[in-house]
Formats: sequence, C-alpha cells, structure tokens
Amino acid sequence: MLTALRRRLPGARYLWRGRAASGLSSNSNESPGQKNKYRDTVLLPATDFPIRRNPEDTVSTELRLQEETKFLELYNWQKARKTKKEFSLHDGPPYANGDPHVGHALNKILKDITNRFHMMRGYKVSYVPGWDCHGLPIELRALAEIEDKSDSLSPMEIRNRARAFAEKAIEKQKSSFIRWGVMADWENCYYTFDKKYEAKQLDVFFKMHEKGHIYQDYRPVFWSPSTRTALAEAELEYNQQHVSRSIFVKFPLQKPPPKLASAIDGSTTISALIWTTQPWTIPANQAVCYMPDAMYSIVKCGSSGELYIVAADSVEPTALSLGTKFEVVSTFKGADLENGVCEHPTIPGRTSPLLAANHVSMGKGTGLVHAAPAHGIEDYGVASHHKLPVDCLVDEAGRFTSEAGADLESKMVLEDGNEAVIQMLLGAKNLVKEESFVHSYPYDWRTRKPVIIRASQQWFVNTANVKDKAQEVLKKVKFTPASAASRMVEMLGRRTYWCISRQRSWGVPIPVFYHKETRDALINRHTVGHVIKLVEQHGSDVWWTHPVEELLPKSVLQQAGSSANALDYEAGRDVLDIWFDSGTSWAHVLEDAEQRADVYMEGKDQLGGWFQSSLLTSVAARNKAPYRHVVVHGFTLSEKGEKMSKSLGNVVDPDMVISGGKDKAAEPAYGADVLRWWVAESNVFTEVLIGPSVLKSAQADINKVRNTVRFMLGNLSGFNPETDTIPGPEMYVIDQYMLHLLQDYASKVTEAYKNYEFGKVIRLLEALVTRDLSSFYFSIIKDRLYCEEERDPKRRSCQTVLAETLDIVVRSFAPILPHLAEEVFQHLPYRKDGDGVFRTGWFVPNSVWKKPGLVEAVEAACSMRDLFLGATAGRNSVEHELSVVIEPGLLFELMETLQAEETSNTSQLNELLMASQTSLLTKVPLDLPADATILKGSFLINLEGGDICEEEAYKIIIHQSTKDRCPRCRKYTTESALTPCPRCLEVIAGKWSQ
Repeated sequence: MLTALRRRLPGARYLWRGRAASGLSSNSNESPGQKNKYRDTVLLPATDFPIRRNPEDTVSTELRLQEETKFLELYNWQKARKTKKEFSLHDGPPYANGDPHVGHALNKILKDITNRFHMMRGYKVSYVPGWDCHGLPIELRALAEIEDKSDSLSPMEIRNRARAFAEKAIEKQKSSFIRWGVMADWENCYYTFDKKYEAKQLDVFFKMHEKGHIYQDYRPVFWSPSTRTALAEAELEYNQQHVSRSIFVKFPLQKPPPKLASAIDGSTTISALIWTTQPWTIPANQAVCYMPDAMYSIVKCGSSGELYIVAADSVEPTALSLGTKFEVVSTFKGADLENGVCEHPTIPGRTSPLLAANHVSMGKGTGLVHAAPAHGIEDYGVASHHKLPVDCLVDEAGRFTSEAGADLESKMVLEDGNEAVIQMLLGAKNLVKEESFVHSYPYDWRTRKPVIIRASQQWFVNTANVKDKAQEVLKKVKFTPASAASRMVEMLGRRTYWCISRQRSWGVPIPVFYHKETRDALINRHTVGHVIKLVEQHGSDVWWTHPVEELLPKSVLQQAGSSANALDYEAGRDVLDIWFDSGTSWAHVLEDAEQRADVYMEGKDQLGGWFQSSLLTSVAARNKAPYRHVVVHGFTLSEKGEKMSKSLGNVVDPDMVISGGKDKAAEPAYGADVLRWWVAESNVFTEVLIGPSVLKSAQADINKVRNTVRFMLGNLSGFNPETDTIPGPEMYVIDQYMLHLLQDYASKVTEAYKNYEFGKVIRLLEALVTRDLSSFYFSIIKDRLYCEEERDPKRRSCQTVLAETLDIVVRSFAPILPHLAEEVFQHLPYRKDGDGVFRTGWFVPNSVWKKPGLVEAVEAACSMRDLFLGATAGRNSVEHELSVVIEPGLLFELMETLQAEETSNTSQLNELLMASQTSLLTKVPLDLPADATILKGSFLINLEGGDICEEEAYKIIIHQSTKDRCPRCRKYTTESALTPCPRCLEVIAGKWSQ
C-alpha cells in the first residue's frame, strides 16, 4: 500500500506525497537531489477533504452542513416537486413525557433512512411527525412537582399543567430529532391535543358508536389503584417475580349434588377445595366452578381425616402441596356436581352454587375455581350466564368499601385487606394452607405497581364485532419481518374487548351526557355533532370550561327529539384511552383520498398497541386497514444485552453521543452520523445493542469509508466528467470490470433499501470499500494515476471509474450518513453550484456496465495474482518479473486481451499482477534464471451461462527483476537507477515541453 505523506500548501489543499506504484521507500543510495528531482512530475492526490475529524470539529461540521445544505428546507423542497410517485410513512406519536432516548433515535433514524431513500428515488415523501400528548404518563409527570397538593387542583388546572409539560417535552424532543438529521415537516407536526385532531378523533368515536362497535357496560376491567383509573391490556406490563399470598380454602358442601347424594354420607362434612392467589376476592365470591367434562374425586385427607372434592388429575399434586396424602373415596364426572351448593367460607348464611364453566384450568390448583364476578373476566361471564350478582366491594383506590363489612372497610386489598381475609378464613376454620407463590402478574406500566381486576361502569369497543374483519384485512398487509404478522393476528385473536374510558382529567372527553336522576346516557349524532364543532373551534377544554347549556343547547335537544332541559343533564367526566387517542391519527394526518399509509414503522410492543388500535379504529369506522406495510423493529439494550437503567449506569443518551459529555475523553462527541450508522448496521428486527465499544466501532467504520472517499476525491483533481470521461469500450479491461462490480453493487444496495435491510446495505458498502476498492482496485491503478501523463486516456479511464464509483458510493450511503454525503459533495473538484446529494437523486447505473465476458479474463488474472503475491509475501511485488505460461487455448486468448505483446511492463495484465514486467508465453523458457520459482495453478472458465465450462492449467515463473529501479515510478524498469524508465521519460518530456 502507498504510504501517504501530507503537507499543507498555499491554496488550502492537501497534497499527498510519497511512494508511487511500487510501495517501496526511497533508495538510501539516492541523494536528496535525486529524491526530489521528479517529485513534481508525479500526479499525487490533491484534496482538502480530511481523513477524519476531531470531536469538536465533527459537531461544528455537521451543524454547518445542516445550515449550508438546508436540511430544514429539504422536506418542503421535495414535496413541491411534480411527480406522480408518492410515498407515505405515518409517524407513530412518541409520548411527550420526557427527554429523547436511544429508543427514539432508533425509531426516528430508521424512518429517516427510509424516507431519504424514497425521496432520492424520485418519490414525493409524506412524513408528518407527531406526538401523543394526552394521558396519565404526562399528567403524572406534570403533577409530580406539587405531589400531594394535586388532589386539590381542578380539572382545568390539571389540564393546563399537563399541556405546559407536554409542550416543553415536545420542543426538547423535536430539537433532538432535527439534530439527528431527520427530514420532516417540522413546521406542521401533529399533536393529539390539537383541536382539529381532537375533533377528528370524536368523529371516529361516534362513527364507531353509531355502528354498534362502542358500548357502555358495568363489567370487570384491569384497574390501577395507584393511578385510580381503568387500563387497557396494552397499558400493562407483567412482573415475572411478583409474590402472591396463595391459599387453599374449603367451601363446605351445604347441599350435595343430587347425582352424588347416594354416594355421600350425610353425617360427614365434605368441602369443595379451591386454590387462589388473590385471597381478597373471597368476600366477593358468588360460586364455585368446575369443568363438566373432567373427572373429579372425593378424597380423604390423611392428616385431618376431612373429605375434599378435587379434580382427579389434581389429587396427587394437591396432596403434595398440602404435605399430606389423599385416599380416593370415589371418582365421578364433573357434570355430576350440578345443582350442588356450598357455604360461603367467610360470610355466614351466604351460599355459593356449584356451576359448570369451561374456563376452569386443570393446571395449577385443585380443578375447582372460586368465582368473584366483579374481579374476574371469566367469572363475569359465568355470572352473566347464570344471572349472578356482580357486586364490587373495592373502591377506586383499591380499598374495601363499607359493603365489605366493618372488618374489611378501608383496607387496601393487596395489603392489609389480604391479611384480614386470611384471618377471617382462619376464624371460620376454612383456611387449609397459605404459602407464597411467585408468578407473572400485571402491573401498571406507568407507576410499576400491581393492578387488580375491578368491576365498574366503562365504555368499551366490542372487538368481537370487528375482529374477523380486522384479521381479514391484515392478510393484505405486508409485514417486515414476516413473522410479525402471525404475532399480531394471535394477539388480536386473544382480545375480547377494549376498555376505552379513563377516569382522568387530561384527555379527550367521551361526548356523553347523563341524566341526573335516571343516569341514562344521552349520545346521538346531534349532540356529538355539536360537541365536535365546539372542540374544532376551541379544543377539548370546552368540556370543562363551558356550561352544560352551551354543550347541550336547547336546539340540539330538540333536533334529537327531546323535550328535556339541558340542566337535567351533566357532562360525563371520563376521557378516552390514549391508545384510542393515537389510534385515530390516520383520520387527521393521512392526506390522500384513501387515508392509508404506505408504511407504519414502530417497535415490536406496538403489535399490541398502536398498530392494533389504528387497525381496530380504521376497520370499525371504514372497513379497511390504515396501512399497506408494517415494519417492526426491536428494543434497544446495553451492549451487554441488559435493559438500560440509571442504577446500572448503562443508559446511553443519544444527544451525548452526538455532542459529547463534559469529559470529552471519557464521553467523546461522535456526531449524528455515528448514531445513524449504529442504527443502520444493527439487526433492527431483534434487540439492538448500544454502548461505548459499539459507538467506537461505528466511528472506525465511518473513517474507513472517509479514507476511501478521500482517495477518490484526491485522484479526481483536474478531472471533468463532462469532457474527460472515457467511453466504456475504450476503457482498460480492469476499469470495465470495476464498473461491472459497481453495477452489481448498485442493484443489490437498492434492493436492500427496498426491503428495509439497512444492515445489508452497510455490509455491501464495507465489502466494496475494503475488498473491491481499497485492497484491490486502488492498489492496481496507483501507478496509472500517479505516473501517466495527466490527460492520457489510460489515466482518464480509471478516473472515469473513480468518478462513477464515488457518485454511486456516496449516494448509496447518503440516506444513512447524510452529513458525510453532503460533505463529500462539497469537496467534489467538479461540483456545480446548487448540487447536493439529496436534490440530485439516486444513482442510475448503466446497464452496459454489466459485462460477464470480461469478468472471466480479469478473475483469471486475479487467480494468478493471488498465487504470485502469496508466494512473495513480505516482499514488494515490483521487485519481480513474471512469466505466465499457458498452453494455446481459451485461457491464453483471455490473457491476450490483457496483454497483446509477449513482454510488457505497462500492459493491463502486468498492472493486474503488480509486477515490474510480465511475459505471456505458451512454453516454459529454456534459459530460466537460477533464482526462478515455478508455481502451478488452474482456473475454471465459465462462459455463456455455463455453455462453455472448462478448467485450464497455467504456470507462473517468478524471478528477481534484472533491471534497475526507476527514480520516478519506483518500478524496476530502467537500465540505470539515475535515469527514469522509457514510460516515465516520455511523460516527463511531455510535461517539460509544455
């Protein structure tokens, strides 16, 4: 390789000085005068493009480039273009509840790479960034500063604080996204608290209500005592290490099932034995459920002598859990338990019927399940079928109400309430055993505290109504990766309903009025239509700031056919779930007539979140999906594969990655392009790792690209593509071969971008840069570039390739490294004013570059080159002369295309082999030098798509060059070390005669 020396010259350009093609250092016998005599006749690279930048320079350069190349104007520029090709990527709104993090960086940069690629290919890209501005995450953060005083705030005071907090978070996040180089319509973002957005959302809500997809009901839902609101499944996270107080409880049989009456001795007490991890639900029990098709047994406890009813399959596991042995008295089918009645274990005088239910599991437990309809989803189904009471004994704070009795009132059900119930069971002698049980349990994802199931009056989306249609339209949606489709269908299939009401102040109100006396709900197209108009004018604050007479004027009541007075009603205080909030974004944001995005791109958690809520609202309102393609990426983890946390000290701040920390040595400034390279090179469809070593590696990879680009820039000095380009057929074969490789690279990179395989783009780029260019092509052409006459067609031939290669390479990484791409374009020696990499589009490789025929000739020569260089490892190749011996045939003819004469030191074959001189022979010479080495090799020729396929042998004879070293080109091609070789003399004569 050429060792480059750099010196700063007037005119602010770097000139590289050093060894030419040979790679040898100057001869120690040469005088200083001889060393410098021919320096100015050699065409060394000249460019002021730096090989790398220090941290401070990196940051300032990126900011300068964003300003000079008008990053912020790029989106509007491309939207104004006249083109029929359009591409829409709908931005899923991040929460406006905190600082930007690496998860944001991963998502936003992936989207930007996608958008820039499509824009460069001539598409008019639609990408409007948005923010999710409502909901508890923001409300909690906004109220955290005043702590306990928040209970005294009015709804409007809470809303004002939450809005101010969200606006502040949005500005900080937006500033970071812009700094990362994200191209977007930053002046017209969408916000879920925007009044027009809220009005569209209410319109979708009513369309769904009018079609019967939304209804109100009293039923059990996931409830968060820590935030005092109902939750949807998407708002839960499961703690795998939760510890519950599990208990075995007796339900004494009061009335035996008729079919078992003869088998049961009336003088002996028999109890249905149940197991539960939620002791606090026992007071709300209404039944004991069994599986009708399963087998059950009456067993006698070896330690107490008591009789229990348990599932036949649970006899041994239950006995083991209780530390005893069971004797099976009789076995029968579950259906035989019909019409049996048990005593309630804590409430004297109350009974619990034995009821058949298909949800009873034969896994953990006894095969009998206690049913508390107010606190269990399946239990509620049993209650609905058998008309059982659904009495909720727990308030919004998770405390027992007065209806639970004086012994339980005001106790927290998950804390002292559990203990009180266990003591009641002990007192009634119905507790068999208590033990700790570690299992997966739902937590509120915001407060990280356990939730309960609690019956309350809520609004629901009946997903059963739209589930089949949703799954049908998903078949027409493409997923990347493809496996995500089945996961989403599976999650959708498990969803029975969607609770969309929340008991908070910061959100979009559910537009319903309740009669003060009857509590009947009033909602119709007239009432909702009027509210939508008010919201569109003033925002959703009107629900709290305007009196009910303005929200529900007499004229609207009359239109609805009601003679009631507005003062007979009060506005409901529930707000819509934020998943409904963001899930209706398609109705406000998507511009085209179909209101369908080409792509939704978010993390895998959105398969049960935004992807799903968007699908359900769109299908329910208009029977189609809001997207054509769903791209799903993984989460970010530390480079050790750990979840990031402040306690572990592994949190990576993307803005610190870009600008550095206080200690630049420990926390250097890498710039935005390093962050973007990290995103692109990662396998984003799994978990994505980031940390110091990952970032350093990314920086090193970019520097390799910079070095390659710099070589091309330096060697294009003085070249004008419009006047100096050499036509393909007139090029050197090796140059045509490089264009062939370049065409293949361009095609593969384009396909990789289309398939969102950005990691593959990086791998293709690195292979081209390190293998095909730096290690191969550049090492071969240096002699031609540096030592031929400036305008010689041979030199212009490889410059033509360098210009094409530079253009394609830079455009190929531009979507990933926009700052570097624009920086390179600023250093093009033939740059025209206004030329920018993004405003001049994607590359268009020439199809005539594809030349499989010449590939055989070059690759055969490369086979010989590898054999030669392998045998002379550690020595300079130009110290040798070669004889390539091939019997007459196809391989010899291929080599003749590279070297027409028998012996040459300037032929294409000699250039490829990197020797000082090469002879192409059909026989081994008789007068071989004493130091000659003969190597044997073969090459498989494959032409015409396999029609011509034959393996031919060759020999390479290596011996030390017999000539002296040229003081100009450093090759052993001259008769005297004091005189340049004939080629160099001709070039010098031309220069000195000018």
